[in-house]
Amino acid sequence: MKIKNKIVSVLMATCLVFSSFGFSRSFADSSKVVTIGVNNTAEQKQTILNYFGVKENEVEIVTVNNQEERAYLGKVATEEQLGRKTYSCAYVEPTTEGSGINVKTANITWVTSSMVATTLSTAGLTGANCVIAAVFPVSGTGALTGVMKAFENATGKNLDEDKKELASEELITTGDLGDDIGQDKATGIINDVKADIIKNNTSDKTQIANTINNITNNYNVQLTDAQVDKIVALMEKIAAQHYDYNEMKATLNNVSDVVKDNLKDAGEDLNNSGILDSIGSFFSGIGDWFSNLFSSSKDLGILGDTNDSMLGKDSIIDATDKAAENLPSKEEAEGFLTKIVNWFKSLFSSDSSDGGSDNNSNQNNGTTMTNPDSNNDNNNSNLNNSDNNTDSNSDANNNNENLDNNTNDNSDDQNQSNENNSSDNTLNPEVQTDTEHFDTN
Repeated sequence: MKIKNKIVSVLMATCLVFSSFGFSRSFADSSKVVTIGVNNTAEQKQTILNYFGVKENEVEIVTVNNQEERAYLGKVATEEQLGRKTYSCAYVEPTTEGSGINVKTANITWVTSSMVATTLSTAGLTGANCVIAAVFPVSGTGALTGVMKAFENATGKNLDEDKKELASEELITTGDLGDDIGQDKATGIINDVKADIIKNNTSDKTQIANTINNITNNYNVQLTDAQVDKIVALMEKIAAQHYDYNEMKATLNNVSDVVKDNLKDAGEDLNNSGILDSIGSFFSGIGDWFSNLFSSSKDLGILGDTNDSMLGKDSIIDATDKAAENLPSKEEAEGFLTKIVNWFKSLFSSDSSDGGSDNNSNQNNGTTMTNPDSNNDNNNSNLNNSDNNTDSNSDANNNNENLDNNTNDNSDDQNQSNENNSSDNTLNPEVQTDTEHFDTN
């Protein structure tokens, strides 16, 4: 019985381990494309590919330059925002249409993962995993252009040009608002207003203004007239595109949830925005809970393949799915799995010792019941003492074995730490100061 119970425990632990690393793949046959900012050096390009966890011959690689950024951002971004160089890189994996957009960013400062996700829904994406990164901190204004280009190459389908321009306008509008009220609140307001406008087919300018007022109140924000007018103008353009809410709701709802969680973590409790029906959300939450409970693993797609240690310990990591943030390196994961294997070994070794003790106990009990004389009692007592010594020796051996394993693990961890420190100094040099956002040379 003990062996059976431990086997069940082992299987459950194994499921949890593999779930945490996201080893499952639901979209293995989909195309994957990497875009590289044209101003990255060959060494920086290789660092990005290592961060994405891909080899050059495994994915399609295309470049993105500043002229392509200006094609979509030039009408709405300032010269300072546009810059003259492009360092942002993107890795895109199309998923099932309508499944939602998951985004992870690394060293991207002016835009957040949630901001990019909701903006991509405006561009016409409904299902994709996207990773956006740079070898040193940059604004990320080139990220949207890179993702849209990568998605088109991966699917072989061109996105609507008007929606791409509209997405670029939304990104700049949200970023500018974020400079004044904070990135999360700005993203939440634009995302929730957009969701309400599309869901209710609102096109009247006055109704849009009322929606903005209601939602900004939920976020405890007071906007200026100029800010409201800018959002109204954006939403009128969005309303004219006649988006399908059902195709976008997975992304819009997820962004809203992520923003609220971030603000809650920051100590702000928001009012109910009224966009999601509270009863429907409650039962949806229960369904998600059961789904996660019985799912063998959580598929993060390419978000789970990144090597966060490649960009240095001070890199800025953000994701629409918190399970994708600060993932362990391959070496750290292997070290952890080694510890689990060693634990399994000690578990079954201990089980074998327990089994021997149980059998001896049963034999002694049987002898005592049929031969209740003092000589047999003494013999049984000696036998029990011998068994106890054997078990103690077995436990000592197990402890020594575990001590050896821990010593090896600590040595491995120290070596890995040294390697990471070396990697930090090599891949994140202090001489790098260029950014997309501020470089206008």
